[in-house]
Amino acid sequence: MDWQKGRQSDNVVQDDGSGGGGGFGGGGGGMRFGGFHLGIGGTIIVVIIALIFPQTRPLIMNLFLSGGGADSSQQAAAPAPGQRHAADANDPQVRFVSTILASTEDVWGPYFQSMGNQYERPKLVLFHGQTSSGCGAAQESMGPFYCPADHLVYLDLDFFKEMDTRFHASGDFARAYVIAHEVGHHVQNLLGVMQQVGRPTEGATGTSVRLELQADCFAGVWGNKSQAQLNWLQAGDIDSALNAASQVGDDTLQKESRGYAVPDSFTHGTSAQRSRWFKAGFQSGDIRSCDTFNAATL
Repeated sequence: MDWQKGRQSDNVVQDDGSGGGGGFGGGGGGMRFGGFHLGIGGTIIVVIIALIFPQTRPLIMNLFLSGGGADSSQQAAAPAPGQRHAADANDPQVRFVSTILASTEDVWGPYFQSMGNQYERPKLVLFHGQTSSGCGAAQESMGPFYCPADHLVYLDLDFFKEMDTRFHASGDFARAYVIAHEVGHHVQNLLGVMQQVGRPTEGATGTSVRLELQADCFAGVWGNKSQAQLNWLQAGDIDSALNAASQVGDDTLQKESRGYAVPDSFTHGTSAQRSRWFKAGFQSGDIRSCDTFNAATL
């Protein structure tokens, strides 16, 4: 992927970590999942804990799938102003993230404009180890995520290393897919999809899976449109993104952890589904191909 062709966004900021140690929303320490839309790696924690302690699954899933919004206490959990600053533009990884984010802005901006609306460009917060958001506290192990309460995307750059080593999903376009997926959740939020869904339901055909697969499809639409704008994809790039989608399927992660899959606990979709919906968006370049909620077969 010749990502240097693109411009850089000024909406990438760095979290210095100073906001991660105190109480959040009046609740003291501890991690909240409510309001989060955990992204590519976020399923891992839920899967592992639920597999080791089956009796905790209902509680975990209730917290994990607590809906597209956040209550007032969660909204108050965002870090105080001044704790974030412009990311280091000399860091190659920061430049990469900034370029991909800029491309999502250039793709979704015209789409919203065609509907007579203005696209709200989300900021992407880079953090290391832990951070706090409008949805509560977060740690590196949760993976990249989008918080609908503050309209921000969060990413620990160490996750890219994990993609290479743990998920065997290397390549620039695979990493770009991760960012585009989380921005896809932002697009869902702006379009009112999250509000219509309300509190997501788990399971192989639940609304949580349909939300995630639609975000995969939106990432594919971005891939199509960005290629038309910049002609920056190279041989093997599409395969690397499809592989990344496949490596983080619920069935693949569960088989690695337990030896078999438990469809009733799916939250993101199978490897085949995630690859298929990304491919559907990429091939069509049309958001109308991403209606996972009315699809008879996922």
